[in-house]
Amino acid sequence: MRNLNRLIRDSEGATAIEYGLIAALIAVAAIGAMSSIGGKLSTTFNNAGNALGQ
Repeated sequence: MRNLNRLIRDSEGATAIEYGLIAALIAVAAIGAMSSIGGKLSTTFNNAGNALGQ
């Protein structure tokens, strides 16, 4: 019973989960931003290639 009470009062697991959720949110935001920038960059290089006559 003491082990269960100690486990309930332990906050290290909750902190690790919170850090994991923050990291996941940052990763999702970064993937979204990079995919948007990647599409625009591809268009820019295609326009530059077409202007050079390739």
